[in-house]
Amino acid sequence: MAARLLLGGYFGCGNLGDDAILLGFVKGIENEGHDILALCQSPESLMRRYGVPGVSRRDFAAIQKAINDCDVLVFPGGSIFQDVTSIRSAAYYSKLVGMAKKSGKKVALLSQGVGPLTTFFGKRFAKSAFDQADVVTVRDSASVSALKELGSRVTPEVTADLAWLLPEPVLSDSSGEFGVAGTKSVGIAVRPWGKDKNRAVIEVFSELARQLNSSGRIPTFISMDDGEDGPLILEIAKRLGGKVPDLRGITSPRSVQERAMRMEGLIAMRLHAGILAATVAVPSFLVSYDPKVTALANQIGAPTPPTMKGLSAQRIYDGYVGFVKDRERIVEALKLRRAELGKKAALNIDALQRLLR
Repeated sequence: MAARLLLGGYFGCGNLGDDAILLGFVKGIENEGHDILALCQSPESLMRRYGVPGVSRRDFAAIQKAINDCDVLVFPGGSIFQDVTSIRSAAYYSKLVGMAKKSGKKVALLSQGVGPLTTFFGKRFAKSAFDQADVVTVRDSASVSALKELGSRVTPEVTADLAWLLPEPVLSDSSGEFGVAGTKSVGIAVRPWGKDKNRAVIEVFSELARQLNSSGRIPTFISMDDGEDGPLILEIAKRLGGKVPDLRGITSPRSVQERAMRMEGLIAMRLHAGILAATVAVPSFLVSYDPKVTALANQIGAPTPPTMKGLSAQRIYDGYVGFVKDRERIVEALKLRRAELGKKAALNIDALQRLLR
């Protein structure tokens, strides 16, 4: 049954992880005949970049009209119900759910990463949204536990992040080797962390880049969010005399996949940097700033991630080098995991289809 779907999320806002979720969902429903409209920062930019029609996520009059016109309000995933960065996220998305239910519309919360939720109102907003939804799926078992802690009546199905539905790009040339003239490129995806958002990350990853260089590897910094990650990468480059390759201004998750395919591996704080690398069978050594990163490591068979608190560059370097020693075996294992997680991600589409029927 073809339907009109309004997609809620942080789309077209400069974060490639959220855009990967959107594109994975679009890929998952491509044969279903649904019409979609996505809440986003700039409808013109979203259409130009991804071919997805949008409506401004700040224009509540336009959002109400879009809700009135849709059959289902769908949230395709991400950690939108959390209050660590700001309580505004949980408040905003809970408000959208309330608007949809007041208008008599169905709500699907798919592949949700629930939490962290630490404030009274953050927990209240999240519980209200999940309890009102017509269908709920989550991307990991930690999110099941988080809902239980909220006292939610929901018993969700555990699926996987919709970014796992993104197809593997075909490189336009044969230069997919990660080694060039005896060197190996290693991707690094940092993000703000800690009270000052900068110092610990800059210090640790500057030193890590030096150690990788000394071992004959080329550290290449990948910006998953130019607004947040870009300033960090610039500061790290200054520490290293401005001689660090970086990938800023990347316009799509596909570009991240294509660049990762030419790398030995990835060292990632960013969750979706790790997922995108894994979708092209590139080993990801993760560094945890949030339980969701540890959950991803478990899903892809990566080592238990060290946490940022008190972390040294030496520990990351030793962990990464030890991890990629058996790269061929890891790559083959990732291919199997990717297939399994793709099937689990498709369960989100199945759940939506059941709701529509």
